[in-house]
Amino acid sequence: MCPVIPGKCRLVLPILLTLSVGLWLPGAARAAEPELKVGLARAKITPDGPIRMAGYGSRNKPSEGVLADLFAKAMAIEDSEGERAVLLTSDVIGYNARVADLVCRKIMEKTGLERRQILLNPSHTHTGPVIGVPGSTGYGLEGEEAERVHQYTAKLAGTLATLAADALADRKPARLSWGIGVTHIVMNRREFTERGVRLGFNPRGYVDRGVPVLRVDSPEGELRALVFVCACHNTTLGGNHYEICGDYAGFAQAHVEGQLPGVQAMFMIGCGGSANPYPRGTVEAAQQNGQSLGAEVCRMAAEKLAPVRGPFSAALEYADLPLAPVPPRGELEEMAKGPSYLAYNAKRMIEALDRGESLPTVYPAPIAVWQFGDDLTLVGLPGEVVGGYVPLVEDAIGHRKLWVAGYANDDFGYLPSKRVLAEGGYETRGLIPDVGFFAPEVEDAVVAKVRRMAEKAGRTLPE
Repeated sequence: MCPVIPGKCRLVLPILLTLSVGLWLPGAARAAEPELKVGLARAKITPDGPIRMAGYGSRNKPSEGVLADLFAKAMAIEDSEGERAVLLTSDVIGYNARVADLVCRKIMEKTGLERRQILLNPSHTHTGPVIGVPGSTGYGLEGEEAERVHQYTAKLAGTLATLAADALADRKPARLSWGIGVTHIVMNRREFTERGVRLGFNPRGYVDRGVPVLRVDSPEGELRALVFVCACHNTTLGGNHYEICGDYAGFAQAHVEGQLPGVQAMFMIGCGGSANPYPRGTVEAAQQNGQSLGAEVCRMAAEKLAPVRGPFSAALEYADLPLAPVPPRGELEEMAKGPSYLAYNAKRMIEALDRGESLPTVYPAPIAVWQFGDDLTLVGLPGEVVGGYVPLVEDAIGHRKLWVAGYANDDFGYLPSKRVLAEGGYETRGLIPDVGFFAPEVEDAVVAKVRRMAEKAGRTLPE
């Protein structure tokens, strides 16, 4: 079992000494009251029958049974001024812009929240269902298989809206605290070979092994929730696996909730676009990785964590991410014959040009910043963010009191850095399902937007 420090304290100074230094004032009790309220909700989102699975294009048939149930969870936050927001985590591959619009529209209709007050973060499991809407299904699905995906996605959007409303209705005074642990399951996957960068193992490559943990307690010190992050693809299980499962992220949440009954464990994925779990390839490895991560979360829950207080603010702005100029047709035709990750966009560019369409020059991508007083800044970056963005954001807005998540609000494909684009490899494949490759200046656009938003939110920035 993981020990949990309840967070209670007792006044041990003599009353006379307290009075003599002027600490016992009429407003002292009120100042100690929690500045924040938190509400929680959860629901099972396991498909009720066979469905095509997301994450690996090599799969050629629907799912075959359930290894472990999938869940969606919500945490609503409100400060003393009435500012509110909801975080929604889920054991699914991700939400492209069209699906995110559907989900957020449902939530706004049901709760009255504004778009900026909603933060979507999937676990990016590659053993969950395909998520899509008509016109943006993916995986070449048609007919009944596509319709099954559309029905599941519509049901999921309704479930997430209900969870957001339920979490808001559950708001209670809460004390928040946070810290950063460490995990050793994360492995850089950009392996350098004589033929270029391939998906493999790079033990010397950069990864973010930090595990931010946000703890939610009642005013009396009862642990209610743990929100935690791991910057790693949720891909322990490969394309030959056909059972529904949340992979290591699902097993990690189950481990925490098993060790701490009554606690809601919520997984957020970090900037893991260039990292895979290690070891990988088997169910046993997925369970091992999940238990390892979950044990670290439990260990952090037993530590003395730093307080997280209000006032709270939630912001969401769109950054125009620059796309590379369209290559000459001859170059596109050569790319279309090359590696599949480059051929995918090259073929669609050729088709668009043949239709006489003009191709976009930028992609509008949502960036979220949640600010908790002077105690914590949560940055939610969109897309499959490569690990190099963590130090970039740290250098831009400061290393301390910072929590960076990826895959937030829009999974349009990979968000590469300048370095990754120069090196090449799978993470340079460009937009999905939209058309285009990112330009090196994408890094500057993301970092500049985060810096402006953090400053506007009240964070003290480095010189």
